[in-house]
Amino acid sequence: MTIKKDFWKKKKLEHLSLEEWEALCDGCGICCLYKIEDADTGEVALTSVACRFLDLGDCHCLLYNQRMNAMPSCIKLTPSKVASLHWLPDTCAYRCVLEGRPLPDWHLLVSGDSDSVRSRGPSVSNWTLPESEANLNHLEEYVIPSLPPLKKK
Repeated sequence: MTIKKDFWKKKKLEHLSLEEWEALCDGCGICCLYKIEDADTGEVALTSVACRFLDLGDCHCLLYNQRMNAMPSCIKLTPSKVASLHWLPDTCAYRCVLEGRPLPDWHLLVSGDSDSVRSRGPSVSNWTLPESEANLNHLEEYVIPSLPPLKKK
């Protein structure tokens, strides 16, 4: 099956085919960062520590099809989860479609450039650290106050 041009403009998240859902992911890697949840407030903070299965060069999961078994804490995004995961950035394509906003100009489906998320978008490839180099017992030391700013064209 091939996906239709501009499919995200015509469909709601819950009506996307699996192929369309996968194509919508911008490959930023933010989902693959370790997070800390405040037990009292439920607020979630992102850290600069990336999952061991994230290739920090191209921001793709090395075990994508087996990720749920390999990393039980891995989050499988669904339309309902996109609506409730407030740590997803405003630039996340799933959030954009859910909220009826256009995809960012650096998104592969808009730019046609598979490297544009790393060169201009919120890619984690240039500022994160693999979990093997972090002290996972003290993740609070790696909390980031916000995502780095997007790069200009």
